[in-house]
Amino acid sequence: MKWMELSVLTTNEAVEPISNILHEAGASGVVIEDSWELEKERVDQFGELYELNPSDFPIAGVRVKAYLATNSFIYETVEEIKLAISNLQSFEINIGAGEVTLHEVDEEDWATAWKQYYHPVKISNRFTIVPTWEDYQPVSTDELIIELDPGMAFGTGTHPTTVMCLQALEKTVKANDTVIDVGTGSGVLSIGAALLGASHVHALDLDEVAVTAAKANVELNKVSDKVFVVKGNLLDSANEPADVVVANILADIILSFTHDAYQMVKSGGTYITSGIIGARKDDVRNGLEEVGFVIEEIMMMEDWVAIIAKKA
Repeated sequence: MKWMELSVLTTNEAVEPISNILHEAGASGVVIEDSWELEKERVDQFGELYELNPSDFPIAGVRVKAYLATNSFIYETVEEIKLAISNLQSFEINIGAGEVTLHEVDEEDWATAWKQYYHPVKISNRFTIVPTWEDYQPVSTDELIIELDPGMAFGTGTHPTTVMCLQALEKTVKANDTVIDVGTGSGVLSIGAALLGASHVHALDLDEVAVTAAKANVELNKVSDKVFVVKGNLLDSANEPADVVVANILADIILSFTHDAYQMVKSGGTYITSGIIGARKDDVRNGLEEVGFVIEEIMMMEDWVAIIAKKA
């Protein structure tokens, strides 16, 4: 399928009405590229900001982009959009240059271009994450291969929080353990736990898209006899305490159900939490200790934190 990228060079004042015109024409969303972003001062507090590329922004003003499905009426639609934008001037809205440009884009380019940057990555002593389209042969007899097809909705399994969780699972999961994976996403942690010898993994996610993706990846890695993916909010659908509970989510969400997590970890069991920025490390640590967990190890990678805690 082909798409038409429609780009409008305008002013900040006209961004909202032009965005509305594009939505009414059938665009499901817009991209706003504001030249002011290059000048704006930022506080790089948590390492989340990256250097902006000036070539991605207009020299002056604002560029509003939208994508419309290419069909037999596309050029009539574009002419209607141009007229509607020009008519904004009658409402004393400054549209600036008001210049409209078109560029045809092949959907396949969007869907596959990113794959060239995703290759097998060894992330721990035993785990290697391999994209499904790569031909990879293990380099050691005890290497554990996780095949992933992250699609467009999930990461590649190599984010620091995911890496630390897999490393923590490698340290804690024993043969025949039971595991609960809260917020499973692509299912990578559940798959890792099963490959380490867990006999039953209860994988939960509130997002239907995540549930579908996780089930597909579980099938891909041939662990569907051990990993059971269900739609559920946090621990609501977990009925039995597990030897290991892992939650790679946000600090505030982790803190919202620490008591429930304590109840769902067996005595002597392990609770692994991640998705925590460095500035929230002490908050989560204190929250876990308050309900009775004993902190065994705090792992850090870049500015992300993972905590391994035990239930005495």
